[in-house]
Amino acid sequence: MAPKLDKAAAKEAKKQRRQASRERRSQIFEAFKMQRREDRGLIPWMVGALLVVAGAIFGLGFIWGLQWIFLPVGIAFGLLAAVIIFGRRVQRNVYRKADGQPGAAGWALENLRGRWRVTNAVAGTTHLDAVHRVIGRPGIILVGEGAPHRVKGLLGQEKKRIARVVGDTPIYDLIVGNEEKQVPLSKLQTHMAKLPRNITVAQMDVIETRLSALANKGTALPKGPMPQGAKMRSMQRTVRRR
Repeated sequence: MAPKLDKAAAKEAKKQRRQASRERRSQIFEAFKMQRREDRGLIPWMVGALLVVAGAIFGLGFIWGLQWIFLPVGIAFGLLAAVIIFGRRVQRNVYRKADGQPGAAGWALENLRGRWRVTNAVAGTTHLDAVHRVIGRPGIILVGEGAPHRVKGLLGQEKKRIARVVGDTPIYDLIVGNEEKQVPLSKLQTHMAKLPRNITVAQMDVIETRLSALANKGTALPKGPMPQGAKMRSMQRTVRRR
């Protein structure tokens, strides 16, 4: 009985992998069609990368008389270069569209690569200003988005609040935007990746636990910007009932 169950489970897992692979290919193809409609330079850049890389490797093959052996390798690397160019141009287009939109920084943080612990909208205002908290190897990074004169106050308050429970852990703060001393949305991930590594993964776990406990001690108000038109009296009554 057990071998039959194992075979059935393996067959089902294989079926799911195939389905997931088809969905990924479909998503990539749709992204390619959308990007091609908006980016006239996409095809020339991809074809150019393929030809240049393949031609360069093919040319190197002449040195040892192995040009025809090098040709498939050159084509493979040329295709890789074309895919990389496609990915970067799509990413640039997505960031261009998201730039300046409420919640754009939170979206970018959720797509960080690596061991980052992201908590969106730990503080906010009714004007859709927000502060997001990230725990990583550099320590704690507070990322603000919105009007600078309001976000600076939010960052200062949140920094004081968490400093009481994280000890000597470094706390960085930044504002996403295109003005002076701000970090552009498209460079947010690069900026954070360049921060020095100050703590270990084990220390990250401890800090995350402490900050979760701190959040649980607060009131049960909703996180992030309060909906437009919300009345503080009704909110206070809700808190008192709890």
